[in-house]
Amino acid sequence: MKKLYNLKNWNKKLLFLLPLAAFLVIMGCREELASQEFEKSELSLKTSEISELLPNMYNSGYNFSWTAGNNMGTGSAITYTLEIDKKENNFAHPQVYEVGKNVYSYDIKIGELNTILVKTYGAEPGKPFTMQARITATFADSSVKAQAAVTDFTVTPFKPFTDHLFIVGDATPGGWDITKSVELTKSTTDPSEFTYYAQLSTGNFKFAVSQSTTGTQDFYTRDPSDDNKIVYNEGGSGADLQWVIDTAGLYRVTVNLISLSIKIEKMNAPQFSDIYIVGDASPSGWDVSNPVAFKQDTTNPFIFTLECSLKEGNFKILAGTTGDWCGDWYRPMVDNQGLTDGAIQQLKGCDPDLKWKVSASDAARYKITLNAANNTIKFEKINVYMIGDATPNGWNMGTLAPMQKNGSVYTYTGELNPGSFKFTKFNTSWCDGTELVAKTKDQSITNGAFMEREKCEGGDATDLKWKVTTKATYTVTLNLDTNTLNIQ
Repeated sequence: MKKLYNLKNWNKKLLFLLPLAAFLVIMGCREELASQEFEKSELSLKTSEISELLPNMYNSGYNFSWTAGNNMGTGSAITYTLEIDKKENNFAHPQVYEVGKNVYSYDIKIGELNTILVKTYGAEPGKPFTMQARITATFADSSVKAQAAVTDFTVTPFKPFTDHLFIVGDATPGGWDITKSVELTKSTTDPSEFTYYAQLSTGNFKFAVSQSTTGTQDFYTRDPSDDNKIVYNEGGSGADLQWVIDTAGLYRVTVNLISLSIKIEKMNAPQFSDIYIVGDASPSGWDVSNPVAFKQDTTNPFIFTLECSLKEGNFKILAGTTGDWCGDWYRPMVDNQGLTDGAIQQLKGCDPDLKWKVSASDAARYKITLNAANNTIKFEKINVYMIGDATPNGWNMGTLAPMQKNGSVYTYTGELNPGSFKFTKFNTSWCDGTELVAKTKDQSITNGAFMEREKCEGGDATDLKWKVTTKATYTVTLNLDTNTLNIQ
């Protein structure tokens, strides 16, 4: 007999199983989709809401921020590049900033942005100017195409700070001749700060932005309500108020073009009490931690001197603390400056790394004199003279014949008579400079020990000489690097 099924009960079972099967299918699809889910957001870019750039914002940042790029589920690293350009250029001449990976924000200093607007793209200060910014996302996985977002931004720039500032007036070394005005030193860390460190006479001064002889150039003059403030006097218009120096002396004048402030300090001592020579042309080499020091004059603390042999190469002058390549330096006005007397500049930091250059023909022993009161330097080749009744020169100061020199070695070959002698490094008037004298009275010529005597210091007690007893031809060899004397 055939088995009969209860269709009614079967239909009930189907009605129960169908929703369950559908649920399982849907859940399976969802799991599959989840494993392939892509980032849905689009790359977008926005900028700061600052519409007017102001000088006091100079060191603040103008911000660009963006959303993450879509790596299409590949897990690829994303690198971002920011560009800005004048809107009409369509990024034909952009400023490019390589931002890097996983970074979603970038600041351009407002001072830098302002300079770009005015000097690169011709924006007119005081008038709105429209730029475009573009952020581009590129992917380590080459299967994902680069993505970009563009936005406009409009800002009003200010007139950029001058790159040069000159002090002019009858209180200054150049007087009122604008072509002889003295340029201030621009800070390497703050482009709005300038410093003058030198002598000022009694009189007046103000600041010019150039040495132009036209009467319409820009000046910075004294604020009528505050002597510690400056006023931007565009085109020479406005009240021509100046600062007054009542007492002549060494001054440090610091001007800040952001705060429109001025600080005038009369200096009673040099800015640094220790200075050193550093460089392969010098006896220090490039050892910034143990350099050879200058001597500070005991009567005028602004004068520093160093006598040393300079060989072919470069050198610069370290001020203050040793061991810091980015510390304070005295440098020439241009790089690879020769050994010429004149103006120097005091700069803090690693750059600009200006150095003096000693050529092969200039290599010799020098006396270097640095004047920290007026920031000047002087190079004098060292001559050595024998003086005394035992020598052909006699005691005739002012008409002495120098010894032959080769670097730091000085020689004399010739007749010496019975009598006395010593050495001098000057040939002007008595007590003008340094003498090399014996260590004992009437010292034998077989004894090469000697010492320095400055400007007749110590009187007769230190005026010690060598004694020649036999007339003959002698060779005298003096080495100032090794401080040795040999007479044969």
